[in-house]
Amino acid sequence: MNEAVATAAPAGSAAPAWGAVFSMALGVFGLVTAEFLPASLLTPMAADLGVTEGLAGQAVTATAAIGLLASLLIPAATRGLDRRVVLLGFSGLLVASNLLAAVASSLPVLIAARLVLGVALGGFWAMSTATVMRLVPEAAIPRALSMVFGGVSAATVAAAPLGSFLGDQLGWRAVFLMAAGLGLAAFLAQYATLPRMAASATTRLGTLVLVLRRPRVGAGMVAVLMVFTGHFAVFTYVRPFLETVTGVGIQGVSAILLGFGLANFLGTGLAGPAIARNLKAVLVAMPALMVVLGLVLVLAGGTVFGDAVMLALWGMAFGAVPVAWSTWLTRAAPDEAESGGGLIVAAIQLAIATGAAAGGVIFDLNGAPGVFLAATLVLAAAALLILTRVRIGPRAGVRQAGVEQAGVRQAGI
Repeated sequence: MNEAVATAAPAGSAAPAWGAVFSMALGVFGLVTAEFLPASLLTPMAADLGVTEGLAGQAVTATAAIGLLASLLIPAATRGLDRRVVLLGFSGLLVASNLLAAVASSLPVLIAARLVLGVALGGFWAMSTATVMRLVPEAAIPRALSMVFGGVSAATVAAAPLGSFLGDQLGWRAVFLMAAGLGLAAFLAQYATLPRMAASATTRLGTLVLVLRRPRVGAGMVAVLMVFTGHFAVFTYVRPFLETVTGVGIQGVSAILLGFGLANFLGTGLAGPAIARNLKAVLVAMPALMVVLGLVLVLAGGTVFGDAVMLALWGMAFGAVPVAWSTWLTRAAPDEAESGGGLIVAAIQLAIATGAAAGGVIFDLNGAPGVFLAATLVLAAAALLILTRVRIGPRAGVRQAGVEQAGVRQAGI
């Protein structure tokens, strides 16, 4: 019965499996929360482990680096396995990584924990869009994807402010233990709701290259890399910026990060109608707005109210970015959603690794304002690339994607 739901729903002949979609959103919430906890716990983690904040920031780099490899390799490596089993395995790794981080006694142990998280993150994200497309009828795919990205927004709202506040009250290790509990909740929800889903494609490593060579895909992936690099360079080092430039304490940091998260949630909600009207405009406008905000923070930052407003607007702008690029993917490669998902996740993870690593070097040399300035330059280049080189596929790709991903394709690459 469950297997029938998994294969029949996209064809429009069965009710959508909303419980399973919610469990996917909960998994995304747990993964994104765990991935970015170091951004809100950077200062106490560095002090406890006896390293600089720039080195501690490499915990984000480690997760992103292995996440990049996992997003590329896992779809092909697991092509013969039931997707339910694979996704449950990733949620189990999420629990294990947070437990290991909570007991880490040195930076190498913490990095090892974050590598485990990277495997879960890259694999889960690479399969998420294609999986959701199999859980609901064609007409419900946009709503289902919005639910999953709602998990990202919810994590943005909760992870940074709660992480910094609870880390100050209970210690950063206790926060990672709580993240492990969240991962366990996601595992149990997925175990109860995800149907059996046999692999519906013959994904191989060569498929990734062929998809990347498609006319609309290559430039888009470069643009994704640049936009996310600029954002995560800023986000990883936002707490040191607030402490050293804005001059706020832990309560001020938590409040500003909460505003950032709430604005991000709002941006995700507003993205759908805007994307429906003009996807290209959204793809260009969001990084362009972030450039303006970054320059204001660097050149005129230092006041609590002003910096809080600028960062909230940044969060709102970025809230539309993942939704917009996910929509672009369904148009650019609707017949290879899993391979295309792996490529876009790989680009994002490379961006996170690049932003955190380069940001750490710049931070140790020139402080947080230097990081923010470098990020704005990358975002400006990204907006120009999107405007001149990125092409938007036909809307029909969205309508066809559910059927094709259900296995109607007659020939895989």
